[in-house]
Amino acid sequence: MRLGVLDVGSNTVHLLVVDAHAGAQPVPMASDKAVLRLMRYLTPEGAITDEGCTAVLESVRNAAEVARRHHVDDLLPFATSALREAVNGPELLARVERETGVALQVLSGEDEARLTFLAVRRWYGWSARDILLFDIGGGSLEIAAGANEVPVVALSLPLGAGRSTIGFLHDDPPLPAQVSALREHAAAVLAEALVAFEGLPEPHHVVGSSKTIRSLAKLAGSTAEGFGSGERMQLSRSQLSDWVPRLARIPAEARPALPGITADRTFQIVAGGIVLHAAMAAFGVTELEVSPWALREGIILRYLDHLE
Repeated sequence: MRLGVLDVGSNTVHLLVVDAHAGAQPVPMASDKAVLRLMRYLTPEGAITDEGCTAVLESVRNAAEVARRHHVDDLLPFATSALREAVNGPELLARVERETGVALQVLSGEDEARLTFLAVRRWYGWSARDILLFDIGGGSLEIAAGANEVPVVALSLPLGAGRSTIGFLHDDPPLPAQVSALREHAAAVLAEALVAFEGLPEPHHVVGSSKTIRSLAKLAGSTAEGFGSGERMQLSRSQLSDWVPRLARIPAEARPALPGITADRTFQIVAGGIVLHAAMAAFGVTELEVSPWALREGIILRYLDHLE
């Protein structure tokens, strides 16, 4: 069957169209993405402005039309932290359904972590044993750990790359004091989160997923032999230590000239690097592997499991 997964996130509205059936790897057929950066449309009270609401409506309407053109059998639409936390989120969700016919399912942060962990587990297989996962979105950082398809611990922290940029990196390029403030804030939030992971076995694999982490790995990481004919991307904490300060000295408009840094991530890639470095330091991680599968694939896999 042909499925469309519509992800209304803090940074983008992304439609992924795949051909899939239970027991097989989903095959991507089409992709459509609109860059929103919803964090810039938030009022001091935490509501999405009229301009932001209009942008969401137009992006969802366009994505639904693309899905129709590709003859999807079912559309799986969901929203994450930006709409989940917005003061006027429920009103906007109702308006989206009323005006576009798309009923967005709002995922909790823990659901995001669990579904992303499911996708990573399926990608790496049972032989990977205990996995520690980091996933950096626009609004939140998800961390999960465990040896099965359902993680033992699944947390969502308010350390997304977009949120952290808006909250701390007010200049372009950011000032050293702003970078230091974000680093200290991330370390403090992560120190509190570590308690939930006490007593768990040491992970056999530490995995990063999300576009932000993939971008950082393409810029600063390395590759190693992977399964079959593929290669595995890897990213070390020392490589982040080397590159993040350099990124922070470059204006956002110039960063897409660097390998892996795309226009839709250029404004928040520094914050993403700071948060990832802080997470790796907090958990004592020196290197991670990068998963090509993340939340959208997790949504697809859960849907197929329920069909079966």
